[in-house]
Amino acid sequence: MTIVKRDTYTPETLLTVAVQVFNERGYDGTSMEHLSRAAGISKSSIYHHVTGKEELLRRAVSRALDGLFGILDEEHARAGHAADRLEYVVRRMVEVLIAELPYVTLLLRVRGNTDTERWALERRRDFDHRVAALLKAAADDGEVRADVEVRLATRLVFGMVNSIVEWYRPDGRGMDEREVAETVARLVFGGLRKAG
Repeated sequence: MTIVKRDTYTPETLLTVAVQVFNERGYDGTSMEHLSRAAGISKSSIYHHVTGKEELLRRAVSRALDGLFGILDEEHARAGHAADRLEYVVRRMVEVLIAELPYVTLLLRVRGNTDTERWALERRRDFDHRVAALLKAAADDGEVRADVEVRLATRLVFGMVNSIVEWYRPDGRGMDEREVAETVARLVFGGLRKAG
């Protein structure tokens, strides 16, 4: 675990450290003592900024969820053919996942053991259902292959996108977020869209 020494902490810098520790140790395996040591500040200093680790968790998963739900409000996600909107949403999901990698990683690892985790899982399901509805609309419009079951296709798309948290590392030498998003979209929609 990396210990960061700082003279002062803001809620944002404390959140960054907390997310790193939650991702390394798991939320359940993280104590306030772990957070205190990682931040290089006293527990009482942490309580100056937040009520406890569950508030940090809520802030972290909210950041990930807000990024994902924000996609659905973007113009290209709301207007046009369902298949085009879906392709746009999938590309943007990858971009948001990479831009908010530690936060989305944490979101994908919550298990429902606390009120905050259950809330996050419910919001995540809502997002998943909205994207699935786009895929169903594209299928109903005849824009995607009819021989692919919609629920299975939805799970496979989310599986591909969500797996990025397991292997993507922004080290400056690999693919950038747009290249990853474009590759995912080509693979998904090369297989889903109806031929010619």
